[in-house]
Amino acid sequence: MATPPPPQAGPYGPYGPYAAQQPQQPGPAGPYAPPRSAGPYGPAAAQAPHAPHVPPQPGPYGSWSAPQPSYGCRLCGAGPAAEATVRGHQGMIVLMRFLSLRGPFCRDCGLATYRRMSSNTLWQGWWGPLSMFVTPVTLLLNLGPRAAFRRLAPPTGGHRPPLDPGKPLRRRPAALLFLLPALFLFLAIPALIVIGALAGDDTVRPLVSGQCVRNEGDWSDQKLLVTDCAAPEAQYRATRPSLAPGGTCAPGDYLARPDYSPEGTVLYCLTPLR
Repeated sequence: MATPPPPQAGPYGPYGPYAAQQPQQPGPAGPYAPPRSAGPYGPAAAQAPHAPHVPPQPGPYGSWSAPQPSYGCRLCGAGPAAEATVRGHQGMIVLMRFLSLRGPFCRDCGLATYRRMSSNTLWQGWWGPLSMFVTPVTLLLNLGPRAAFRRLAPPTGGHRPPLDPGKPLRRRPAALLFLLPALFLFLAIPALIVIGALAGDDTVRPLVSGQCVRNEGDWSDQKLLVTDCAAPEAQYRATRPSLAPGGTCAPGDYLARPDYSPEGTVLYCLTPLR
């Protein structure tokens, strides 16, 4: 059996261009020997992981800036801030709207929001049957956030200036429109009580023989009031009833209506005093 000829040596060696390379022998170690695991930029660049790319965030004025922390005021980013919900109400005859804006708010932004929403509620919240009751409740609920905002220190460290709180609520036109009718009602109740007391009671009180009275009405619509006999305004004295034994009223006497008697059926004689 013939033996195959040995491979001919070519330009790439006896095994061709893709022959397996022989492992290199370690070279001499020295102070200038390159590290074996070094990448194209040295060992640190070969082993350091790539940092994640964070895209820039839009800032408050349209520019690109770093994202703001979430624990500051929601409107300006300043601190300290308080968690609170400011409410408002709008009455629309049949329909109604319940408004709310939740914090956190710094002192200035919170007071500005409270005054704005409460002022709008004072003139927008009364226009409806149910809104007449919802509006006072909404205004009372806003007193809690108002107290929390007033306890805060001045705002600092925001990414924009805080809101201007503006005038206090009681000095705004909407509050004056509400306070004037409320003041009128507050004064009208005592005035009605005083007028009723001065007008007197129209209830008919039965007469007693010997009492002096004055008539503040006409004789078809008598209004007999008991008066002191020594007073100058006393006009008549109630004498015995006209149906009592002994006769009728004297000439020149007047007759009181039957409802001025205890029984409601007896006529009293009214004798003029002068």
